[in-house]
Amino acid sequence: MADAGKKKTRKEKRAEAWQAFRQTLPDAIQLARPQAALWTLGLGLLLVGRIAGLVLPAAPKFLIDSAIPNGDTRQLYLIIGAVLVATLIQGLCAFALTQTISKAGQRLIAQLRARIHHHVSRLPIRYYDNHKTGEVVSRVMNDVEGVRNLVGTGMVEFIGGVLTAAMAFAILLWLNWQLTLGIFVFLIVFAAVMIGSFSVLGPIFKERQELTADISGRLTEGVAGIRVVKAYNMEPKERTVFGDGIQSLLRNVLRTINAISLVALSSAVLIGILGSLIMVVGGRQLMAGTLTIGEFISYILYLGFLVAPVSSIVMIGTQLSEAFVGLQRMKEVLREEPEDADEESRAPMPAVDGRVEFRDVSFEYDTEKPVLHNVSFVAEPGTVTALVGPSGSGKSTLIGLVAAFFSPKSGAILVDQRDLCTVRVHDYRASLGVVLQENFLFAGTIKENLLYIRPDATEAALREAIRLAHCDEFVDRFPDGMDTVIGERGVKLSGGQRQRLAIARALLANPRILILDEATSALDSESEARIQEGLATLMRGRTSFVIAHRLSTIRKATTILVLEDGRIVERGTHAELLARKGRYSEMYSLQHGVEENVFNCPGEKSPEESGEAPQKESKSGSRGSGGLSRLLTGED
Repeated sequence: MADAGKKKTRKEKRAEAWQAFRQTLPDAIQLARPQAALWTLGLGLLLVGRIAGLVLPAAPKFLIDSAIPNGDTRQLYLIIGAVLVATLIQGLCAFALTQTISKAGQRLIAQLRARIHHHVSRLPIRYYDNHKTGEVVSRVMNDVEGVRNLVGTGMVEFIGGVLTAAMAFAILLWLNWQLTLGIFVFLIVFAAVMIGSFSVLGPIFKERQELTADISGRLTEGVAGIRVVKAYNMEPKERTVFGDGIQSLLRNVLRTINAISLVALSSAVLIGILGSLIMVVGGRQLMAGTLTIGEFISYILYLGFLVAPVSSIVMIGTQLSEAFVGLQRMKEVLREEPEDADEESRAPMPAVDGRVEFRDVSFEYDTEKPVLHNVSFVAEPGTVTALVGPSGSGKSTLIGLVAAFFSPKSGAILVDQRDLCTVRVHDYRASLGVVLQENFLFAGTIKENLLYIRPDATEAALREAIRLAHCDEFVDRFPDGMDTVIGERGVKLSGGQRQRLAIARALLANPRILILDEATSALDSESEARIQEGLATLMRGRTSFVIAHRLSTIRKATTILVLEDGRIVERGTHAELLARKGRYSEMYSLQHGVEENVFNCPGEKSPEESGEAPQKESKSGSRGSGGLSRLLTGED
C-alpha cells in the first residue's frame, strides 16, 4: 500500500508539472515576443547553418559513386569546393547566432532581474516577514538565471534540433524509405521515454530551486549572526544545519543525474539498435546490389544528423525544464500584490502638518488572530505620544501602521484628515522619520549612508546634521572623515556611533512625523548627554511617537497610551495615570522599585527622595533612557 501511495504522489507531481508547463508556456512566448524579430533572425541563421551542414554527408555519395569511378577531376573539385563553402557558411552562422541570440538573452536576463528586484522592493513588509533574506536574493538571482536557456540560444537550439532532425529524416526517407520506416518506430519509443523524463525532472528541478533558496536563506542568517554563533559556540550546530541542507540538495541532484542517465542510456541503446539494424538491412541491400556504397555511407552520415539532434534535444530539454520551473517561480513572485499597486488611483498627499488619528483600528497578521482591537486616539501636530505595555501588546504593530507598513483590517488611519488608504504611500512616507533601537546602516561610507535619505543634500546640510547629532566628534577623528567606510551594517562603528548616525540621518530627512523606538538604547550615559540637544532639535514641532520600555523616559509626553492584548487600557499624562492608580501606576511602581534596588545600597535614600535621579542614572552607565528621559521630562 505504501508503494501505491508513493506512485500516486509521483503521478500527482507529474500532473502538476505538466499543468505548470502548460500555464507557463504562454509566459515564455510573451517573454520572447518583444524580441520576435531577433529570434526569427536567429532561427533563420540556425536553419541556414544546419542546411549547410547537410552538404558534407551528401558528398560521399557523389564522390564514391560518380567522381572517382569516372575519374572526373572537375566534379571532384566541385564537391570539395561545395563542402568548404558549406563549412564556412555553417561557421559564420554559428558565430552570428552567438553574437545575436546569446547576447540578447543575457540582456533580457539583466532586464528580468531588474524587473523582479523592482517588484520585490514594492512588496509589503509582510512579505519580508514571511521570507528569509537569502530566499528573496535567490528569487532575484538564481531563479532568473534558470530562464537563461529559455530566452537565450537554448530554445533556438531546441527548435533547430527538431528542424534538423526533420530534414535528416526526410532525406533518409528519400535514400531508403524501407530502412527509415524501421528507424521511425524506435524514434517513437525514444520520444515517449524523453517526454516521461521531462515530467519527472520538472518537480525535481522545482524542489532543487526551493532547497537552494532555503540553504541560501540559512547561510545568510548564519553569516549575519556570526557574532551570536561564535559567542555561544554554536559553530557545530550551524555546520550541522547547513550540512543537512547540502545533503538534501545533493540527494536532489543525484535524482536528477539518475533521470538524465536513464535518458542517456536510452539514447545509447537507440544508437546501438539503429546501427545494428543498418548493418543488417544495409549490408543485405549492398549484397543484393540495390544500394550503392556511396548511398550507404551517406545514409550513415545523415543518420548521425538525425541521432545527434535528438540526443542534443534531450540535454536541451532538461535545461528547458529547469528554465520553465524558474519562470514559474518568477511568476509566483510577480503575482504578489505590491503595496502601491493602486498608487496611481490614489490622491497625492500634500505637505503633511502632522495630525494623526486612529479611528476604531483593528489589525491582524493571521486570520482570526487579532493583534489590535478597535484602537482610537489622536496625536496633534507637535505632540509626543508614548506607547507602553508588555511585549506582544501591539506597540510595534501600531507603529507599523503609523509608518503605513500595514493597512488596517477595519477602521481608518487619518493623517491631516486624509485616510492613509486613499493617499499615495510614497508621498506620505516622504514625511516620515524613523530612529529605531537597531538602525540599519549600509556597507558604504558615512556620507553615502546619510545621503541615502536625501541624495540632493548639500555639504552644509550634511555638516549641520552631523553637528546636531554630535557625530562630528568621531567623524572628524577618522582620516577619511565622511568618506570613511563603515562596513556591513556599520560594524566598524560602536553602538553609540551607529545610533548617532541614524539620528543625523533623521535630522537630514527633516520629517514631520517621527518614530522613536528606544532611540537612545545603544548609547552610554556620556553619549546620551551629547545628543540630547540633537534629539530636542529633531523632535521640536514634529508629531512624535515613542515606544518606551523604561517608563521614566516618558514623564512629560503629551499622551501616554497603555496597551495590553492589542487594546488601549489607559491613556493620559504621566501624572494623570499615576493618580489613577491603574495598570500604568502598577507598572511604574514595579519598574521604579527595581531601579531603586539597582542604584541604591540598603539604607540609602532613593534617587527620587534625594533629588539626584538624573545624576545617579548617568553615573551608573545604564543604557536606554537617560538622554531621552531628560529630553521628555525637561530635567537638566
